[in-house]
Order: sequence, then C-alpha cells, then structure tokens
Amino acid sequence: MIKIGRVKFISKELEDNFDSLSEKDFIKKSIRRAINDLKQNAFCGVQIPKNLIPEIYIKKYGVINLWKYDLPNAWRLVYSITQENEVELISVILEWFDHKTYERRFHYN
Repeated sequence: MIKIGRVKFISKELEDNFDSLSEKDFIKKSIRRAINDLKQNAFCGVQIPKNLIPEIYIKKYGVINLWKYDLPNAWRLVYSITQENEVELISVILEWFDHKTYERRFHYN
C-alpha cells in the first residue's frame, strides 16, 4: 500500500519562525524543498541511531525515531516520522540549524 506523506511543524512557534523568514532567505527555500521531498518520501533523510537521539527530543516531544535532512551550506533539518493511520505518514519538523549548532545538539564536538 502506498503511504501518503504529510509534513507539519512540531509547534506553532516553529511554524511561525519558518513563516517569518524572508522569501529570499536560502534557508526558507531549502526547507521548502525539504518539505516537498518529505511529502514524496518521509524516509529520504538519514536515520539517526536511537542511542544518539538527544534527550531533549525524547523528553520534550516523546520522539522514538529521528531523521536528519541535509540542507545547503551544512545546515541540518531534523524530523521525526509518525503514522496517523494505515496510509498516511507524517514527517514532523523539530528544528533546523547550522552545522555548529547541530554538532552541539548531538554532542559531536
């Protein structure tokens, strides 16, 4: 059975942050491209191993899976996948950040 994809933001605040970005901002354009890709294939990112999921995502959002989508200029978008029903997958955008912030979040540095 083909899974239909939908994308949403984890919070209204995050969605508002996205909406407030300039239409000319490369990150907004990149996130839009990511959203389109995720609608086509929720699994197009790279899955983060469960033991590397930052505690903040588990405690704050109850995340049990985490995915990374590479954006241009070493930016990263992280998302989780949920299933609302048998045919619909939902990619939930949790955050996006530059590479240095990504490394701090995941304790890589």
